Amino acid sequence: VRGAPLRFLHLGGLRTALYNYLFAKQRGGTFILRLEDTDQSRLIPGAADDIEDMLEWAGIPPDESRRRGGGYGPYVQSERLQLYSQAASVLLQTGHAYYCFCSNQRLDLLKREAQRSGQVPRYDNRCRELPPEQVQQKLAQGVPCVIRFKLVSGPEMFQDLVFSWTRHDPAAVEGDPVILKADGFPTYHLASVVDDHAMRISHVLRGSEWLISTAKHLQLFRALRWTPPAYAHLPLLLNRDGTKLSKRQGDIFVQRFREQGVLPETLLDIVTHAGSGFSDNWIGRRLDELVCKFNISKITTHSALLDLDKLDEFSRVHLQHRIEDEERCAVLRDELRQQVLHTHGSRISDSTVLEPHYMQRVLQLRKGHVCSLRELLNDTHTYLWIRPQVTRQQLQEVSAEVDDIAAAVIQLVASGDSFESTEHLNTELKLIACRLKHTKYSGAMRVLRLALSAQQQGPSVAEMMLSLGEQEVCVRLQKALEH
Repeated sequence: VRGAPLRFLHLGGLRTALYNYLFAKQRGGTFILRLEDTDQSRLIPGAADDIEDMLEWAGIPPDESRRRGGGYGPYVQSERLQLYSQAASVLLQTGHAYYCFCSNQRLDLLKREAQRSGQVPRYDNRCRELPPEQVQQKLAQGVPCVIRFKLVSGPEMFQDLVFSWTRHDPAAVEGDPVILKADGFPTYHLASVVDDHAMRISHVLRGSEWLISTAKHLQLFRALRWTPPAYAHLPLLLNRDGTKLSKRQGDIFVQRFREQGVLPETLLDIVTHAGSGFSDNWIGRRLDELVCKFNISKITTHSALLDLDKLDEFSRVHLQHRIEDEERCAVLRDELRQQVLHTHGSRISDSTVLEPHYMQRVLQLRKGHVCSLRELLNDTHTYLWIRPQVTRQQLQEVSAEVDDIAAAVIQLVASGDSFESTEHLNTELKLIACRLKHTKYSGAMRVLRLALSAQQQGPSVAEMMLSLGEQEVCVRLQKALEH
């Protein structure tokens, strides 16, 4: 594989890049990132860096690219103009292409007339039959021109790796296409064919919107006497309801998910879940498993439906996998520490909460419950980093036996071995509640939850206590009673 149009990377582009990556790695091939920037009117500043940045972040960096280099560069099409000019010259010399001098006004008129009569706009190939002397005269006069490719009439048959045998007759539905524009830049049709040949591309995996253009590309290959690559056209990636992903909303760009704290492996998993290409699906697949299990023959032709409502479910599983991996969990601890410092800063009550062992404990207890590190910074989890302001009066409004509850828990901590697990601690807390005269177990838990977190909801009291640690539990209970 290869290339990407020069725009910010969105989920559809990520999926195409991923399938190219999986195919290349599975077969010992090279994953090439080629930037297609020949349409100068639609260039987006920063898009080239964004594409490569996002692929690297996602863990599927190209083997060859503008940034990484390689033996078949340059990897930006605007830096390869001489190659396209040479190919266009060959096509002119062999009679497969011709100069077109039609003005934009004439082309617009053709388009409007076709639309008025309810037809599909197409070029009428007027300049195809211009006498050679007239062509030379116009060239000598400097009349602006483009180069068009002469389409061959009749259906073009080819075997697509996804859509099987496909036939399309481009000459029956459209005029001869422009292959080299007046500004010297090629159109996608010529540029992709020339680059696929020059870069020795073996397989092209691209979106199904290019399926009908493949017939033109095959004719170009044949006219230039080059061997075309094998093609695989991937079905469209759509919303769950079958509507198109909206680039205008900005919520499908990879950068947006990164900013929201979504893990890269989560995105890779959910976009492959949406489509096909695998014998079976399960949430939590790692990249090495995707490489191993990918099967291009399993890709179906119907559209892939992306269900972003399941993003939290995927995120919880992948975050849990990271937490359970010792090496990757160390990175998570560092990231969480930086985020806690950035979010809470001087409000942090005790520097102990920034220690690795504390971060580790929080991550282990919250795994399977949270979708991202950012979730550990929300209001529900503020108690983990900042001591709450709770008064004795607030506690007594819940139960008159506040002193007995606090004393029993402090005594439990002093006895040791009570903080082994949430299950063990829950058993001890139930025993404490049984010894109370007027307060039920639920009331006792509300007292402890309020004293430890100033909240009425959140993780279980036992988990709160295990997260905070024995010493901090006693400090908070004593502080609440004294306040």
